[in-house]
Amino acid sequence: MLNPHLSLSPEVRTALDENRPLVALESTIIAHGMPYPQNVETALLVEKTVREAGAIPAACAIIGGKLVAGLSTDEIELLGKEGAKIPKASRRDLAYLVSQGKHGATTVASTMIVAHLAGIRIFATGGIGGVHRGGATTMDISADLQELARTPVAVVSAGAKSILDLGLTLEYLETMGVPVVGYRTEEFPAFYTRRSGFGVDFRFDSAVEIAQLLKTKWEIDPRGGVLIANPVPEKYQLDADLMEKTIGEAVAEAERQGIRGKAITPFLLAKIEVLTGGRSLQTNIELVLNNARLGGEVAVVLNTREFKQI
Repeated sequence: MLNPHLSLSPEVRTALDENRPLVALESTIIAHGMPYPQNVETALLVEKTVREAGAIPAACAIIGGKLVAGLSTDEIELLGKEGAKIPKASRRDLAYLVSQGKHGATTVASTMIVAHLAGIRIFATGGIGGVHRGGATTMDISADLQELARTPVAVVSAGAKSILDLGLTLEYLETMGVPVVGYRTEEFPAFYTRRSGFGVDFRFDSAVEIAQLLKTKWEIDPRGGVLIANPVPEKYQLDADLMEKTIGEAVAEAERQGIRGKAITPFLLAKIEVLTGGRSLQTNIELVLNNARLGGEVAVVLNTREFKQI
């Protein structure tokens, strides 16, 4: 039975009825991740990439107090134009925004929730949140990590954003029992770069192998997700040493301005874009497209007769 707060687009509803592969997409990247009109152009290109891989895109957001899976072009345009005026919605914000009939841009955590309510198993994004630098004392830890431990949706990302403490983020995921899979890599990618110095739990070189792991994992325990780490294509990655220096400058500026909580990630990404002369934005776009492609491929395999009985 459909959740009373959930709204499916006609295309997503038909895909579910016909057992066609679906890939969830988040909307924070539209409202908070990029400037207009690049955010809208990128969102539409991501949807096109999912379709080319053989799956149906299901962008998620809160529109007029409804949890929506499958945004229309007009709704994507609305989120893109309104930008930061649209509240950034994680798990704790959903009930408030829905009860008040408001709009909201879904994060990784809240997109996983909407996807799960809709019956969508695969979600492609840019990078997940994690433990922020200094998190051992500030306890600034993204709700994305808890969601990965509790909600059965597989998340394809270019690792975690390199503005975070990647070592502590991976330790947290290990503690919560979340498998971290590297797609054609044994090293956890650091969003803008392919290398972080940290390993993944398991390496797989095909969508079929990933689908087999997902099927087996959810047969053993239906709770919790899997993080599929897909490195940014080599030709688009940024220099690791330069990015560490740039991120350090951005973090220091955020501390000087007292920026914390939900505002920290958009601030850092915008500051990094300025410091890199716009190169970080292009890398961000390319890695999202790369994740959408892999997400579509995994969704197609997971939807075959051999795998979909989970």
